Amino acid sequence: MANFDFVLFDADNTLFDFDLAEDTALRQVLTERGYPTDPATLERYLSINRALWARLDKGEVTQDFLVVERFAAFVRAMGGSDDPVQFNRDYLNYLAQGAFLLPGAEALCRALAPHCTLAIITNGVARAQRGRFARSPLADLIPHLFISEELGAAKPSPVFFEGVLRRLGNPPRERVLVVGDNLATDIRGALDCGLPAAWFNPGRLPNPTLWIPRWEAADYTQLEELVLGPASQIQKK
Repeated sequence: MANFDFVLFDADNTLFDFDLAEDTALRQVLTERGYPTDPATLERYLSINRALWARLDKGEVTQDFLVVERFAAFVRAMGGSDDPVQFNRDYLNYLAQGAFLLPGAEALCRALAPHCTLAIITNGVARAQRGRFARSPLADLIPHLFISEELGAAKPSPVFFEGVLRRLGNPPRERVLVVGDNLATDIRGALDCGLPAAWFNPGRLPNPTLWIPRWEAADYTQLEELVLGPASQIQKK
């Protein structure tokens, strides 16, 4: 018997290699418009995008604003005249094709799927996330994909997590494990809703925040042991 009935995985950089998908899509859309794809240009976009997502996590901007503004700001910085709405649309179309998984992610899900119900919980843009999910082997293993854009609230809001729990039939919270790489969204959101959480931290980074997960995993083997190993051997942080 598994230690949890449900495992809710964050998508990007927990199961999916978002950095690779982002880099591939960005290079394609920049090349089409005649922009360079050198490290400095890529970092200019990435810094704009990261700052906007940080503001989204704090509730300062909406996702609809973010996805257009990141390209509007980039175009302004580059002295271009491209339409940011179309820029974003083309980028998302390419991003939706980037169904790259982190090494070992498929094997982990195949090991867990017979024993508990898996779900993905993500703040990503629905068009891109559904496209990537459908193109990945995880579509046959994970029956639920919960996207903030479709639920009307984003992680770490309790509204997002409560909406997910309702759609799962309101299971006992101690039987629902949240796994994610982002302390400010995944772990904070889980803790605020009284859900057990495991921080996926392959880089073994320090935790400078007040959000202390019950468990921390440096690799997928540790996550598999947490879910399927003897309950008496689970080590809390």
